[in-house]
Amino acid sequence: MRFTDPDGDERSKSFPDGQLALARKFKTKMENDLYAGIYISPRAGDVSFADLSVIYRQGRSQDESSKASLTNIFDNQILPFLGGKRIRNIDVAVVRQWKLWLAEHSDISVNYQADAWMTASATLDVAVEARLLGTNPFRSRLLCPPRRVFHRVTPWPAAKLRAIKQALPDRYKIAVALGAGLGLRPGEVFAFSPESIDRAKLTYNCDRQIVYRNGILAFKLPKGHKSRTIPMTRAIIRMIDDYTAAFPPCAVTLPWAEQDRILTQTVNLLITDTKDRPWRGSTWGQRVWKPAFDQAGLSYQRQQDGMQALRHFYASHLLAQGVTIKEIAAYLGHSSEAFTLKIYVHLTLTSYDRARIAIDTMFPPTPTRRRMAGNHSRRIKTAGPSRQR
Repeated sequence: MRFTDPDGDERSKSFPDGQLALARKFKTKMENDLYAGIYISPRAGDVSFADLSVIYRQGRSQDESSKASLTNIFDNQILPFLGGKRIRNIDVAVVRQWKLWLAEHSDISVNYQADAWMTASATLDVAVEARLLGTNPFRSRLLCPPRRVFHRVTPWPAAKLRAIKQALPDRYKIAVALGAGLGLRPGEVFAFSPESIDRAKLTYNCDRQIVYRNGILAFKLPKGHKSRTIPMTRAIIRMIDDYTAAFPPCAVTLPWAEQDRILTQTVNLLITDTKDRPWRGSTWGQRVWKPAFDQAGLSYQRQQDGMQALRHFYASHLLAQGVTIKEIAAYLGHSSEAFTLKIYVHLTLTSYDRARIAIDTMFPPTPTRRRMAGNHSRRIKTAGPSRQR
């Protein structure tokens, strides 16, 4: 049987003698697929996954940090197994084998495995859109993607915050106020400049961070490529003023890592090292942050005690004071309120808590009632054992 595909090429398929019905069925399917525009040429999938990944990456963000992260996932988790395979040969069985390889031969976390799965699946989505594949095997109901593990945020107690601040060298104590008092990310703390404070409005314009990419430090916009305005208190401003009297800000010039034709920026940084150089996050952690735990007599827990803990402290205290999730998401610079809620939902007041607070405003507990309740409780406690005897 001969037919012409959408590319204008004449193709043919042979059937054994006596298989006329099968040939007619194939012909009908081919005509329907051609008419519906869903016909996939057998030659279409003759491209390697590695070559397809190049096309996929061209359509992604060209931000240096995003490119570096994506390259790391492809080079270490995806291409070693799938890179040399023709995409037409990647089926459910191959994806299942890759998932097993990923779990057994890689020391990455299950969350990073989920990132790799999502990236590989998105790459084959490109093939489906380009009509190189009929379906994406990653989306089969027979497969189960790696399940992410979400760890509940446990905010530091105030005593721990005070202990770490006390243990830090005087030159770096202000970092605690910037993290726990403004909710800044570590890179935003290192890029903090007093010149971005609006003293009349009591706000801070967070419009930069310091990143380390390709062996160099650079300024760039905060995460998500967006600046934000954060409310400040006079107490925080006074702490910054006292700090600058002892450690004046230092003018630092770094490359500007955004693609907007600006080559460099010069900023008066509040926090620099003893040689007036900007801090790299990992270096700060090894030389300043972790030693403070030893100085304070505290054990450092990797998942709980990074500088990100200061942001969690900030968010938890705002929640406790009734600041809405929408407002907190804006102050933290999160991409959505849903993301903020997912992280801090367990810290919000329950409906029972809100109901009790509301009723207490109508019937505030008096000292007499508290005493009566306490006496009643004590009578129950003392009466209980006597009945057992």
